[in-house]
Amino acid sequence: MRRHVVELWSPELGWSPRVIAYGSYGRPVLVFPSSEGRAEDYENNGMVDALRPLIDGGRLKLYCLDSWDSGSWYRHDLPLEERAQRHEAYERWVADGAVPFVDADCGGRQEMVLTGCSFGAYHAVNTALRRADLFPVAVGLSGVYDLGVLGWGHQGSSYYFNNPMSSVGGLDGDHLGWLQSRLSLLLVAGQGMWEDTTGALESTLRFSDLAASKGLRVETDIWGHDVPHDWPSWRAQIAHHLPRFL
Repeated sequence: MRRHVVELWSPELGWSPRVIAYGSYGRPVLVFPSSEGRAEDYENNGMVDALRPLIDGGRLKLYCLDSWDSGSWYRHDLPLEERAQRHEAYERWVADGAVPFVDADCGGRQEMVLTGCSFGAYHAVNTALRRADLFPVAVGLSGVYDLGVLGWGHQGSSYYFNNPMSSVGGLDGDHLGWLQSRLSLLLVAGQGMWEDTTGALESTLRFSDLAASKGLRVETDIWGHDVPHDWPSWRAQIAHHLPRFL
């Protein structure tokens, strides 16, 4: 299996987040790590091996991204609005840095899938909602989609448009119609240990209901009480669901 690491400089962030690419052929899937994670976390926790048959079979090219949570949402000394503005700089790195790299690596523009586990699920769903022109599919595993739980302070427009429970609640008109025709969301959670204490199960159900009430294409798959908020669950879930999008 081909494995290739690149660093992509961001003048806004002031550093070079990495992208680790796996595979030579197939549909590109971009992976956000969990909270404050690094690009290698997906591999180190067995997720790449769980998808190896798809990669080796030429159906999937996987691109794992570094996060910037420690510089944005997890800056607990800053109010939520400022954290959201810092997050937007990371989102611009994804769109203006990672996406052109993927385009070049794939020999041209292809419609990409986004996915992530835990806080990575938030990133996948939020980014797809904001940039469905680039990412028409998002698969969120054990995500929390209301960031009000993270902190304090004024919640302005940057927070609003990067908080799915807020932004989807306010959707209407032509933009809503476009998202209804363009975007597909798959939200997955278990009912086992830590899915309740992290808020992932409750948030997944609430956000799914909200998205469905807006007419968005959203599917929700809730696994059993023996499925915790942990990597073994996510390995099984991504291997089960991702093939249908390739």
